Amino acid sequence: MATERKKILLRLDPAVHDALARWASDELRSTNAQIEFLLRRALTDSGRMPGGVGRLPRRGRPTSGEDPDRSPDPEG
Repeated sequence: MATERKKILLRLDPAVHDALARWASDELRSTNAQIEFLLRRALTDSGRMPGGVGRLPRRGRPTSGEDPDRSPDPEG
């Protein structure tokens, strides 16, 4: 059974939020997904990502021939 995702309240400077929202839009992500993406990258880069953390779920419609229940092979 999947665990429920944590919900937090995050206070941001409006200019920072606007910049994040634009960046997320450029990468076809929601602002929330962009924040999680950046936090995960920072944790990984600093060597602080805990073991056993699941991958970010793929959002949107699967591409042609892609199994919607399976993550794509990162090796291609």
